[in-house]
This record gives sequence, C-alpha cells and structure tokens, in this order.
Amino acid sequence: MVPGAESIVTRTDFTYSGEELDALAEAHNYYAWITERFAPFLGEAIVEAGAGIGTFTEHLLGARPAARITAVEPADNNFPHLERRFAAHPRVRTVHGYLDDRAHPASTADSVAAVNVMEHVEDHAAFVAAARRALRPGGHLCLFVPALPALFGTLDEAFDHFRRYTKPTLRAVVEGAGMRVERLDYMNLPGTAAWWAAGKLLRRRTVAAPYTRFYDRWVIPAVRAVERRWSPPFGQSLLVVAQKPLESER
Repeated sequence: MVPGAESIVTRTDFTYSGEELDALAEAHNYYAWITERFAPFLGEAIVEAGAGIGTFTEHLLGARPAARITAVEPADNNFPHLERRFAAHPRVRTVHGYLDDRAHPASTADSVAAVNVMEHVEDHAAFVAAARRALRPGGHLCLFVPALPALFGTLDEAFDHFRRYTKPTLRAVVEGAGMRVERLDYMNLPGTAAWWAAGKLLRRRTVAAPYTRFYDRWVIPAVRAVERRWSPPFGQSLLVVAQKPLESER
C-alpha cells in the first residue's frame, strides 16, 4: 500500500448473492452516462456507498481527478476485490462496512453517491439519514435506483432487491430525511422493455455479459444522446440529486 492509501477491514457477516457485477463491469457507457449526470454535484470529498468491486469508483476518479474517495462496501465477498483494486491508489480509502459514522466522519463529505444500492437496503430511510449525516451542509446526495414496481421480476429477486421506485416514493424517502430534491429524472426508457422481457417474460435470474456488452455498446449511446435533450415520462431507472440544507436554512 502506498502512502496515503487506506483500508478499514471488519467482518459484516453479509455476502452478496447477485451475479451481475462482473457483467456490468463491462458497461462502460452505462456508468459514464450516470457519472455525467452526477458530475456537476460531485465535490472533492466523495463517499461511495455500496462500492461493490469498484467499477463505478473508477468512473468517479475520472470525473474528479483531485477528489478523495471513501469507497464503502459491506459484502464479505465483494470487499476483497475492492480492496485489492485500490490498494495502491493514494486517493481511495476502502471501508468494509456500512454507511455510518465509522465509515466517514459526520458532516465532512461534499457528496455521497450510490448506484444501484438503495434497493438492496431494507430500511432505506435509515440509509438516506446516514448519507445526510456524512454530508457537510450544502453537500449533495446522488442516487441511482431501479424504477417502476411493475417491472419487479425474477432478476430483482435474484439480485436481492427489496423494491423498485417511482418518482413519488423516491422523493418521499429523500425528503423525509430532510434533504432538498434538486433533480429527479427517469432514465433509460428502452431499458424498461428489456428488463420486463428478461425478468417477467423469460424469468431470467442473471444478466449475461454478451447481452450487457451489446446493450452498452449499441443502445446506451443513442439513448444517452436523446435523453440529454428530453426527459422521458418513465424509464428503467431513476436518478435523484438532493442537497443537505445549509445551516441557515434549517
């Protein structure tokens, strides 16, 4: 480990049973799109909750070359991959655990980001409250979650999802923690048909890497270009950016 790099390791007794992380690791355009949407709200001290094997962490590093990132991952089977990946990186601190005061000092993060994480958390209100505590006043929470409960199927079950969100349900949990919503958008309209077919019609329980590569290479760039200019009325996912109020606004 080089000077400046840090890793905190504990045991959580939690193992993630989903099998999609390796396949999604090749979804470069997908993660670049999410990063583009988060980028205006990312500061120099970033906490990534549920960092998995570090795929999105790499994109955060690219978006903010000078940022310091605390990558938090609870799963016993994922954390060793995350730790090895960034063991020699001076700007990444890896934490085996949950998003709490031990993972990151209260009121010091400019941004908290979580991509496809909150749907795995049974008590999502507690998750948003923990994110709020980590943020400095004026800092931003950036969340990306699966949308539309009607799409919930075998893929969601296999990936240990508790729920999919609508705009009202996501807004309610974020505002219920005392955050002010600044952006709330559906994303990836064509993905609704793809997810419905895979999880409801074909009843698949994993995402195949060849399919992910095809969709990421040929579909995501076109969808990204269109949805830059037009906000769809629904989509496979929801993105929310919320701000912790300044002290004077409390």
